[in-house]
Amino acid sequence: MSRLLLLALRNLGRNKVRTMLTIVAAAIAVTTFILLRTVLSAWHVASQYAAKDRIATRNKIGYVMTLPRRSIEVVRAVEGVKQATHMNWFGGRYAVKPDTFFSSMAVDPQSFLRVMEEIVLTEEERKRWLEDKQGAIIGDQLATSLGLKVGDRITLSGTIYPGDWQFNVAGIYSANRKSVDRSTLWFHWSYLNDRGPLMRRDQIGWITSRLDDPGRSSEIASAIDAIFDVQDPQTASMSERQMNLSFLGMFSAVLRALDIISIIIMVSLTVLLGNALAMSVRDRTREYGVLAAIGFEPRHIRLLVFAEAVGLACVAALLGIAMAYPIVELGMGRFLEENMSSWFPYFRIDGTTYAAAVLLPALIAVIASSTSAFRAGHQAVHQALRRVA
Repeated sequence: MSRLLLLALRNLGRNKVRTMLTIVAAAIAVTTFILLRTVLSAWHVASQYAAKDRIATRNKIGYVMTLPRRSIEVVRAVEGVKQATHMNWFGGRYAVKPDTFFSSMAVDPQSFLRVMEEIVLTEEERKRWLEDKQGAIIGDQLATSLGLKVGDRITLSGTIYPGDWQFNVAGIYSANRKSVDRSTLWFHWSYLNDRGPLMRRDQIGWITSRLDDPGRSSEIASAIDAIFDVQDPQTASMSERQMNLSFLGMFSAVLRALDIISIIIMVSLTVLLGNALAMSVRDRTREYGVLAAIGFEPRHIRLLVFAEAVGLACVAALLGIAMAYPIVELGMGRFLEENMSSWFPYFRIDGTTYAAAVLLPALIAVIASSTSAFRAGHQAVHQALRRVA
């Protein structure tokens, strides 16, 4: 048995150019598969870092619809709600670096800092932000990316709220948990409310509440929605984790497309390996006939073909992993964790993806070579010896 496996590995070097081209093409397919699966897994990891003692309340229709400012007082009066704050998505762009994407949010600073306890600011920065209506705090990762420091003045071009909006960098925050994005700009909601369009005055995007007892999050969320059921607009309250998952649902079409593409890549890999192995078996038809003539059984010949296929797939898989590792672990993953940590708090290749990157090509190799293997094993000796490749 060991000699058969050794012979199969030696057969990989019979046509070096074809073997190398097949390995490289398969390795690229494996690398692409790893990248796509890592993106899919990383999207869902963000929800796992959500705070357990916070819930979000939004308009029942969807994220694009707002709530009246008075709604937050109703939420604060619900039993079990410890603190509550409101947020508005601003969507500004930094003209100096227009290609750098980051979140920008309008909040009430005092209640925001009580609810988002993970944000770390010095007392001086906290005081400066509370006192300056045009003040803003930015995450340390964003500050590094944009080259900003405390005291700088930054101008954002509004997309949802048109015009140029100027902010003073009052502080640069860090976070002691990954539930807070360190690449966001937070500023005074009152500044937005005073300058924004009249039709958007006294409107808030959603409400985030911190609870006394995380175990009662579902009960408290239901209580909040029950109050608004007889009001207009109605609300949908959920845990922070559920909110992250529902936000991901907005990208469900993209995620589904990535999932389908990863499957297509594996199908393409099957065709690639099947074609390469069919040519290899055809080239050695007479050799298999000689092996059968000297006493090799059909199962031995089938084993040779399967072993060659799996060996080719494993080499390609290992090369694909070697190519994907520096791209994800040393490049893309580090960049996304530093600049888009709210969406990708952990962007690394997980063990499941590593296992799939090795096992799937091996399984595909067996499937792709099955026709050639059984044909080689059952071909009559006299037909195989007369065959000219």
